[in-house]
Amino acid sequence: MSHTDPDDLAMVALGELALDAAQAEHLRDCSVCRDELAALERTVQTARRAPVSELVSPAPRVWNAIAAEIRDDAAPDSAPAPDSAPSPDSVPASPAAQNPSIGGSSPRRAHRVARGRRRGRLRPALLVSGLVGAAAVVLIVALLVVPRPVDVATAVLDAFPAHPGASGSAALEREPTGAERVVVELDADVPADGHREVWLLTEDGSDLVSLGVLDGRSGTFEIPADVDTAVFRVVDISQEPDDGDEAHSGDSIVRGVLEPS
Repeated sequence: MSHTDPDDLAMVALGELALDAAQAEHLRDCSVCRDELAALERTVQTARRAPVSELVSPAPRVWNAIAAEIRDDAAPDSAPAPDSAPSPDSVPASPAAQNPSIGGSSPRRAHRVARGRRRGRLRPALLVSGLVGAAAVVLIVALLVVPRPVDVATAVLDAFPAHPGASGSAALEREPTGAERVVVELDADVPADGHREVWLLTEDGSDLVSLGVLDGRSGTFEIPADVDTAVFRVVDISQEPDDGDEAHSGDSIVRGVLEPS
């Protein structure tokens, strides 16, 4: 039975990959892969709960040791030491030596050559496998250690009377640097012509700012640095005609207020 690739399981545990249907079915039936995924998920949860400290670059000797290890693994095998044996002049020749048609080359030597060739073929494969594994470890460590954006507020977007049955959601994310963005999702039947636009409004409706056009059912929009999300707390998605007018059309599909998570 072929198990799920460990690198795929690691990415699933990190939330960076979704299993396809075949992998999900295998996971339901395979306790080995389930246990491995559960262990990875526990590791990820533990790492993300840990306080984030300032990253420190490894000392040069660490990289030198890694480079030396890779060079050692890539180096060809040294020639095997000759077997300890009496001088050919001191022992009688074997039947095969007296008659080359009996055996040809020595079975011991043939075995040693074949083994050396096999090891030579395996070395590159082992090296590549080791490098891939090291790259996966570096990726996982980077994803775990580098600070990730956090949800600071969410909103349920309710439909306006002109768009019955529409619904949506919004999440305000903040980077460790302070940069913010809004992630929106919209479920609505809208006209094929025109476009949908995402806005931030003040709660009293006295001011608004456009974040951009929503292409499809979901989108992520960077918030300008000069927009205070403590003031512009209302998320609005509108239906806009393609008339070149940058003002809000007044045809809101859904709207909701961002509340702290």
